[in-house]
Amino acid sequence: MLKGVFAGLLRNVIPSGGIDRGEIERLRALAFAILAPAPDTVIRVNEINCTDPACPGQETVILIMEPGRRTRALKIQAPVEDVDENAIRRAMLADEGAGAGIAARAG
Repeated sequence: MLKGVFAGLLRNVIPSGGIDRGEIERLRALAFAILAPAPDTVIRVNEINCTDPACPGQETVILIMEPGRRTRALKIQAPVEDVDENAIRRAMLADEGAGAGIAARAG
């Protein structure tokens, strides 16, 4: 009963569509292939609504959490489904060249 009540509440808060989990896993696998990190590295992929006027609306953020190192955030100004290998590589170059949090564009 309680579970049903919470599900009903969340239905009004969380949109039913959401991000395609397959796309998230595709980007995680691609990031692992490109970065070739240590086995205990954690990579998370999220799509957020960017409120910055310079942002196109949706932004993909790839968090790279390597033990003993600072967490890196690769930001790509595009929805998850538009991100490809080249976009991830550009975000990596921006991160390495100018510090964390520098945005790259897909395409």
